[in-house]
Amino acid sequence: MPPPPPPPHLRGVAPAPVAAAPSFLRLPVHTRLRVPAPRAAAASPVPASHSPHEHDADLLSRAADVADRSAGLTSPHPNFGCVIARPQRENDSAESFVVGEGFLYAQGTPCAELLAAQEAGEHARGATAYLNLEPGDCYGDSTAIGSLVQAGIARVVVGLRHPLKHLRGKAIQALRSEGIQVDVVGEDLQTKPFEGALKSCLTVNAPLLYRAAFNVPFSVLKYAMTADGKIAASSGHASWVSGKASRGRVFELRGRSDAVIVGGNTVRFDDPRLTARHVKGHVPVRIVMSQSLNLPEEANLWNVNEAYTIVATQRGARRDFQKKLAMKGVEVVEFDMLNPRDVMSYCYDRGYLSVLWECGGTLAASAISASVIHKVCAFVAPKIVGGVNAPTPVGELGMSQMTQAISFIDVTYEQIDRDMLISGFIQPIPDLSPVIPSVDKIPSIDPEVSPYETDIISFYKTWDTFGAFSNFSSHPIHMPDDNGDYFTWPTVEHYYQAHKFVGVDNPQARTIIQEIKLAKSPEEAARIGRTRQKEFPELVCLNIVLSFNLTMVGRDEGKS
Repeated sequence: MPPPPPPPHLRGVAPAPVAAAPSFLRLPVHTRLRVPAPRAAAASPVPASHSPHEHDADLLSRAADVADRSAGLTSPHPNFGCVIARPQRENDSAESFVVGEGFLYAQGTPCAELLAAQEAGEHARGATAYLNLEPGDCYGDSTAIGSLVQAGIARVVVGLRHPLKHLRGKAIQALRSEGIQVDVVGEDLQTKPFEGALKSCLTVNAPLLYRAAFNVPFSVLKYAMTADGKIAASSGHASWVSGKASRGRVFELRGRSDAVIVGGNTVRFDDPRLTARHVKGHVPVRIVMSQSLNLPEEANLWNVNEAYTIVATQRGARRDFQKKLAMKGVEVVEFDMLNPRDVMSYCYDRGYLSVLWECGGTLAASAISASVIHKVCAFVAPKIVGGVNAPTPVGELGMSQMTQAISFIDVTYEQIDRDMLISGFIQPIPDLSPVIPSVDKIPSIDPEVSPYETDIISFYKTWDTFGAFSNFSSHPIHMPDDNGDYFTWPTVEHYYQAHKFVGVDNPQARTIIQEIKLAKSPEEAARIGRTRQKEFPELVCLNIVLSFNLTMVGRDEGKS
C-alpha cells in the first residue's frame, strides 16, 4: 500500500529509509549520506491539466527550470534537474504533489536524482521522476540510477537522451532493466503535447547543443542602449546607459558564462572589471581581443587576483607589451589573423561552453558576420542621447535593405525597473538527438595531443570515458591534513589545492586550507586554491605542488 500523500508542510521532514537496491546499483557509502539539496523544494501541488500528457509536460518543464539553477556551475557538463511527484490521491493523475527536487550543483557533487530522492524520502516510493536529461554525469557512475531504484520510483519521464554518444541510452536501459517504466519525449510520448516542455529542456542545455552542432562555444551578445539606439555618447562616455537593476542582471549573465569577451576600445574607454560581482559561484575568464595591442599599461583587467585574463592579438604585436602583461599574470595568445571565428575555435579547444560578448559595435558586427553569435540580450533604457557619431551596438553588416535584417527567434520581453530587456536567438537551438556529440569532439586537456594516441587515456573531465580518474570526480579520499590527522577530502582536487599550503608555518595558510576543505565543489576548491596562490605566493609550498603536478602529468599520459 503506498504511503499517504504529503501534507503541504512536508518540507523539512527527514526521509525514511528505503529498501536496498541490487548490489551492482548500491550507492557508495559517501553518497548515501544525507546531503541537503542546494535549494530544497517544498511539497507543492501541481495544478490539474487537461490531460495526463499535459500534466507530465508541466512537471517536465519544472524539471528544466530546476536544472537551470546549475547554469554556469556544471560547465562543460550538462545541467541536470530532477522533480519527483506523486498523485494527490491513489489512482488519480489529475493532480500531483511535488515531493522532491534536486539539481547538479557542479561536477563532483551529489547528482540531481540523489538529492531529489533524499528530499522525497518514503514519498518517492511509487512516484514518478521527471528528468530534463537522461542521467549520466560520469561514465561508469550508477549513483543517479541507484538513487531512483533505491527510492522505489515507479516511472521516469525523460526530456532528452544524453548528448554524449558513450552515455546515450545507458541509463534508460539500466532503469528499464530494473522494471521501471521509462518514457522518453518524442519516442514513448508524442512530441506535440510536450512541445513547450521539450523547448525548455533544449533551452536549459542550449550551450552544450550549440557547442556540439557548430564546434564553437554558445555565444551571447549583450549590450545596453538608449531608446535612440546609442551605447555611448559621442565622446565615448557610457556610464551608465542602463539602470542598476539591469547591471545586476548582467552580473548574472556573466556568472552563467565561461568567458567574457571585449575589444580594445572597451578596455581603453571603460576600464571594466568584467567580474560576476554580487553573484556567488563561478567566475568567468576575461578575454580581450586587440589586433594592435594599443592598450593601457594599467587596467583593471590586468589584475588577475579576481579572475583570469587572456589577451588575444595578432602575431608579433608589441612584443615588449606582451612581456609586461605576462609579468602581471595575463596570458597572451597570438593568432596569425585575429578574428572572432578563430578565437571561438580556440575557446572550444580550451573546453569553454558558453561565452558572453560585451564588446562594441565593430567587434559585434564582425562576430555576427562570422556566425559565432547565437543569442542577443539587449537592455533598452528609456533615455535619448543623440549624436550622429555616437556609437551603436552593432556596426556595419553590409545590409542595404530592411528585408536583409536578422530576425530574432523566440523573442522575450522583460521589464527590469525602468529598462526593457529584449532577448532572442538569431540561430535556432539545434536539436541534434540522437547524434550529439561524439566522444572525439570533446577536447583533450592538451589540444595538440591527438585523441587517437593509444598511450593516452582521457579523464580530465568527469564525463570522459575514464572520468572516474579525474581530480573532479566525486570520489572522496582519506588522507592527512595540515596537522597530519587523517581527513576525508571530498575530491582529489580538494586535497591537491589544500596541499599547496601544507607545511607552511603560518596561520593564514591554515585558514586557506580550512577554506578549501569547506568548498562545496571541486571547482570552488580549485578557484580558491588558485586565487590564494596568486594572492599569497609566499605561503605556497613549491616542493609539494611540483611533486603533485609531476604525478598528475604521469596520470594524464596514462602511465601511472
